[in-house]
Amino acid sequence: MFYKILTVAGLATFEIYAAIPAGFAFGLSPIIIFLASLVGGIIGVFVAAYLGDKIKSLVNQFRKNKVEKTKKEPGFILKIWEKYGVIGLGLLGTMSVGAPISIGIGVGFNVPTNKMVFWCSLGVLIRCALFTTLGHYSMQLF
Repeated sequence: MFYKILTVAGLATFEIYAAIPAGFAFGLSPIIIFLASLVGGIIGVFVAAYLGDKIKSLVNQFRKNKVEKTKKEPGFILKIWEKYGVIGLGLLGTMSVGAPISIGIGVGFNVPTNKMVFWCSLGVLIRCALFTTLGHYSMQLF
């Protein structure tokens, strides 16, 4: 059982969408799935946030400034950023594309790391609670 919990937490470090169904497939209780995915998701947030600065500095050493050719239509994440700011990127970005990607985008937008960690952690908490509850009641249908 210990390895099953570690597997759920490890999967949640990268993607919660894979961790919660795996927990139900292993036959774990919803409380254990929630806690394991929450711990794994929070670990993923901290790893992405504090290693993201080091990766950004490494990439910036080798990056050359490019001349901007034409203006493209802004993407989904940029629209969230322009409309909702740090809170939207932390909560909505975490709910849609995941916490590590939201942290990476936040680092790219020069958002203070502590703010991104707080809002992405809150997004992970909401996401784990929502999808574990949804999974539990979906399993009750079978």
